[in-house]
Amino acid sequence: MQRPILLAYGEALGPANPALLAYPDRPAVFVFDSALLAGLSPTTGDPEGPNEPVSLQRIGFLYECLLELPVSLRKGDVAEEVLAFARAHGAEGIVTSAGTDPRVAAICQTLEQQLPVEVLAVEPFVQLEGPADLGRFSRYWRRAEREVWASWGQEG
Repeated sequence: MQRPILLAYGEALGPANPALLAYPDRPAVFVFDSALLAGLSPTTGDPEGPNEPVSLQRIGFLYECLLELPVSLRKGDVAEEVLAFARAHGAEGIVTSAGTDPRVAAICQTLEQQLPVEVLAVEPFVQLEGPADLGRFSRYWRRAEREVWASWGQEG
């Protein structure tokens, strides 16, 4: 793609985001998902999962991460906002990074009905056995911390 826009999301808010690295001069967007923020869409994408609003602490954490990235911020329906952003920038497609959150895959499928979507592979922060629990960072970190310290040759 010559003129894509970039989609950043909650799992890919760091300087190593492959989409931001591959297309450093292209406009990027992050959308605060209104349904997710209100607790109307479970974080894990599981319709039977918890339906709790996103905490102010988590929103603050996301916002602080986003301040360090060259992204525009929007709020609303993610697919609608991304497509509007793409139209505003005359984009011919969307580039994002791979993730484990099933909501992102569903959003990409919706976007692909309008524009091509390229999903770039991500170098994982840590290799975990089994699926990652994305509902709460503390649960994820309890599992990941041991692996992180072990990879650095230290004990946690």
